[in-house]
Amino acid sequence: MSEILILNGHLVDPASGIDGPRDVLVHDGRVAAVDHPGAFGSLQVAEVIDAAGCVVAPGLIDIHVHLREPGQTHKETIATGTSAAAAGGFTTVVAMPNTTPVNDSVADLEWMLNAARGSVVKLLAMPAATIGSLGLELTDYMALVRAGAVGFTDDGKPVLEDEVMRAALVAAAKLGVPVSQHAEDTRLTGGCSMNAGPVAFRLGLRGMPVEAEARIVERDLRLLREIERAERVRPHLHVQHVSTARALQAIQRAKAEGLHVTCEAAPHHFTLTEDAVGEYDTNAKMNPPLRAEADRQAVIAALLDGTVDCIATDHAPHASHEKEVEFERAANGITGLETALGLALRVLHSEHGMPLARVIALMSAQPAVVIGLKDRGTLGVGSYADVVVFDAGAEWRFAAKDSRSKSKNTPFDGAAMLGRVQATICEGRVVYRT
Repeated sequence: MSEILILNGHLVDPASGIDGPRDVLVHDGRVAAVDHPGAFGSLQVAEVIDAAGCVVAPGLIDIHVHLREPGQTHKETIATGTSAAAAGGFTTVVAMPNTTPVNDSVADLEWMLNAARGSVVKLLAMPAATIGSLGLELTDYMALVRAGAVGFTDDGKPVLEDEVMRAALVAAAKLGVPVSQHAEDTRLTGGCSMNAGPVAFRLGLRGMPVEAEARIVERDLRLLREIERAERVRPHLHVQHVSTARALQAIQRAKAEGLHVTCEAAPHHFTLTEDAVGEYDTNAKMNPPLRAEADRQAVIAALLDGTVDCIATDHAPHASHEKEVEFERAANGITGLETALGLALRVLHSEHGMPLARVIALMSAQPAVVIGLKDRGTLGVGSYADVVVFDAGAEWRFAAKDSRSKSKNTPFDGAAMLGRVQATICEGRVVYRT
C-alpha cells in the first residue's frame, strides 16, 4: 500500500494528548510517524494532502447506524450508507440488526461484514440480543463475538422482560462486550408518535411520556446492581440515544456508584425540540422523539459534564414514500451521518463553548472505548490510519439533495453547519475528498 503525507495541519488527537501543528505519515494503512512541521523534509511519497488551515483528527466513529441491507435496500445499502459516512468524516460505523431478516446469526453477520457488500469505511455490527429481536431467547453470543460482533442490541425493540435482559447482560459480560439498549417502555408508548407535551396536544397526536425512557433505564441499572452483587461478572450497559433529563440523572447516579454504564446522545436531540414538528413535518419524527427544551438543555449539559460518553447519529434512512404520509403513519428516523460533525461544532463548540478536542473525543476516542476498539479513535503511531481533515471554521448549509445517502429524510435540509470535511482516510485509503 502506498504512503500518504498529511502536511501543515493542526492535529487534534485527544487519545494521544496532541493538540498542535503536526505532520502525519501514513504507510501500509497505519500511522507510521507523527512529527512537527517540516520534520519529514523532502520525503518522497505517493500522495501529499495539504491540510493548511484545517484540523487533522482521528476518523470519526459512529456506534449506531442503520444501513438497511439486507432486505430494505430501497432505503439504503451498505455501499451508499458508508459513502455518506465517509462524506461526514466517519471511518468506522456500527450497523444495527433491524434488517430483513434480522441480523441474529453468524451467517447473517458474516454476510453483512463481507467485502462484497461494498463498504467504503470500516463496517462493524451489533447483532440482535435476542432471536428475531423478539425479546424471548438470546442469540448465540459466543459464536457471534467470535465472528466479529462488538456488542448486542435489539435496538428499536427494547428487551422488556427482566430475566431476559438479566441473561443478556450476564452473557455479554462474560465475553467483554456491551448490551446496547433502546430505552423505551413500549407499554407506555403504544400509538404514540411524538413527545408528550403542548405540541402534541395542539396537533391532536398521542405523546410519548418521558417516563417511558426513564423506566427502562432505571430497570436496567437495577439489574446491573443485582448482577454485580450476585454474579462474578461486571456487565456493561450502553444506553442508546438518551433524550430526557430524568434518564440522564439516573445514569449520572449510576456512574457515581461505579456501575459500568455508558450512553450516547444524537445530534438531533441536542439541536432540535418538539417544536420542529411544526405542522406535522414527518422529517422531525423519530424515536426517541424530539423532546422539550428542558430535555435538550439537559442533553447538552450531560455532554459538557461528561455524563454522555459519545455522540452517535442513529442514522435511519427511509424512502420518500415512507415519510410522505400522515404523521402517525410515517416511519421513525432521520439520516445523520453527513450532518453530525457540523451540528456538534455549531451547537456544542461554538454556542456552548465545548473545547474542540472534547467534540473530537466524543466522536472518535470515546466511542472506540465504548465498544472496545483497539488502534482506532487515535492517530498514535501504529494505529490504523483512519483520519478526518476538516476546516473547523467553515460555515455552510446542508443540502439534502446532495446527500450520498440513498434517502433524503432529514430535518436539517438548509440548516447552518460549522466545520466542513475536506478529506477522509480509512485504513490508509482516501475514501472522500472535496
